[in-house]
Amino acid sequence: MKEALPETPLFPIPDVVPCRIVERVNRFAVKIEIAGNFFRAHINNTGRLHEILVRNRVGFCFKTPHTEKTDYRLFAVEEKNAGALIDTQFQMKAFEKAFQKTMVPWLKDCFFLRRNARLGDSLIDYLFECKGNSVYLEAKSAVLREGNYAMYPDCPSLRGRRHVRELIEWTQKGGAAFVVFIAALPKVKAFKPNRTSDTELYDLLARAKNSGVGIKAISLYYNSVDSFLYLDDPELKVVIVR
Repeated sequence: MKEALPETPLFPIPDVVPCRIVERVNRFAVKIEIAGNFFRAHINNTGRLHEILVRNRVGFCFKTPHTEKTDYRLFAVEEKNAGALIDTQFQMKAFEKAFQKTMVPWLKDCFFLRRNARLGDSLIDYLFECKGNSVYLEAKSAVLREGNYAMYPDCPSLRGRRHVRELIEWTQKGGAAFVVFIAALPKVKAFKPNRTSDTELYDLLARAKNSGVGIKAISLYYNSVDSFLYLDDPELKVVIVR
C-alpha cells in the first residue's frame, strides 16, 4: 500500500468572501448571494458542473475590478468540510507550484520549458525537458465526483479527444508525454475517466496508456479555514478498465 503523504500548503488566496450559489447564468457567470444582496460572479470552468453549482450551496469568491458583467470571481464551492476548487487557473497554478516545490515525483528529473507548446494542430499546456527529451504534458480539470473517485469529463469533450490523439501520435513517433488530471476535490481516493459522459475519450485514454502516454492524477483542495490551496496526493491512483 502506498504510504500517505502529508498534505502540503501551496499558496493562499487572499480576501475571500463566502457566498451562496443561486443559479448558473451562462457558461461564464453564476448568480450569487452575499449578505442578502445578489451579484454575478465569473467562473472560468466550462464544464457543466451540475453536481457542484447547486442552489444554496456555499461558495468562495473574491472581488474583481468592476465590469459591466461581473463583480466577483467564484473559485471554489464547499464540499466535505473543505472546498472543491473549480477555478482552472488556480488548478494550473497549484500544479505549477507543486512542481516548483519538487512535490511531483514523476516529474522529479524534469525542467520546465514553456506553456502552450504547439504539437500538431493543438496547443498542449506544458513542455518539459526530462533527461534530455522533450515531454509534452496536458492538464485536465477533474471536479466531478462519484463516491471516492474524481472524474473527467462531465460532458463530451472534443478538445480533450483532440489533445489525447496528438499525444498518442507523438509517443508513437518515439516522443514522451503525460496527461495529468487535476482532481480538485477533497477526500478522493482515485481518479477515473467518465466513460458515461464520453465513451470515445475513455477509449482514447486507454489507447494512450497502451501507447506509452503517462496517465497521471494529482489531488488538491481549498481549505476555507486558512484560505490556502493544499496538495493532497501528487500521485493519485488512476483507474482505467477496458
